[in-house]
Amino acid sequence: MEYSVIVPLYNEEEVIEECYRRLSETMAGCGGTYELIFVNDGSRDRTMELARAIAAKDKCVKIISFSRNFGHQTAITAGMNLAAGAAVVVIDADLQDPPRVILDMIAKWKEGYEVVYGRRTKRKGETVFKKITAKLFYRTLNALTDVSIPVDTGDFRLLDRKAVEALKSLPERNRYVRGLVSWVGFRQTAVDYVRDERFAGETKYPLRKMLRFAADALTSFSYKPLKLSIFVGGLLSAASFVYLLVVLYLALFTEVTVAGWASLAAITLFFNGVVLIVLGIIGEYIGRIYDETKGRPLYIIGETAGFDSEKDKNNEKS
Repeated sequence: MEYSVIVPLYNEEEVIEECYRRLSETMAGCGGTYELIFVNDGSRDRTMELARAIAAKDKCVKIISFSRNFGHQTAITAGMNLAAGAAVVVIDADLQDPPRVILDMIAKWKEGYEVVYGRRTKRKGETVFKKITAKLFYRTLNALTDVSIPVDTGDFRLLDRKAVEALKSLPERNRYVRGLVSWVGFRQTAVDYVRDERFAGETKYPLRKMLRFAADALTSFSYKPLKLSIFVGGLLSAASFVYLLVVLYLALFTEVTVAGWASLAAITLFFNGVVLIVLGIIGEYIGRIYDETKGRPLYIIGETAGFDSEKDKNNEKS
């Protein structure tokens, strides 16, 4: 098998058939054998029913279906664990990332690059808020981490088998795949493209999930927020000590009355807020340590289709 294309699915009944059609047309021109791996991440609509129908008529289509929703990044991981291709492509089903760009990625791979990521030069159909926050997120993440993660990129990328095997050896549970891809290294390059509007349906990453995703990225690749907590705590402690000296001086050596309950209450509330924020940051890291120590499997496979039976048996335990 030369190429594997991993497509995470979560409530994608409106797009799965068009996604399959475009991917099939694209991969038919790739000049090699391929498989399309649909990973059903606990969809609650007709996604799995439609995926089964597609797999029944096309032997190139394979299905992994989770027992429940485990998350987009976990779905990508499961696809990589079962992919057989020498080159593995990850693409979302919503068709915002045009399948035709895969051929450009394959051309770069054949030049010797082991990771080829799609870089968005324009994002159609997205709000100004989404575009601004995305820019800020990637640039803030790069400023806080020691790993250089390309800006304006997503999970749409091609990985050589060597990079895939390296990723499979990483045991993290709170996974930020595009960060892990940068961390493993290898020879990497970009393919620029214009990101289209979503073909149908609605985004699976509302603000709440985006914030969670950002927290996973920051805590997985940086402990600078903890260092920042120490810095802020030290700065505020120093400022408080100076203020205490000023109050003592005014009380002992002048006739000035130190006014106060309102300002004292405001300062107290401010410091309490800072303490709670710092405790929250520490709690995020402790929570991830707790997740890692439980030792539960990253996902549970409820059903597979299109894989050989021996591989199914081995991976249903993953």
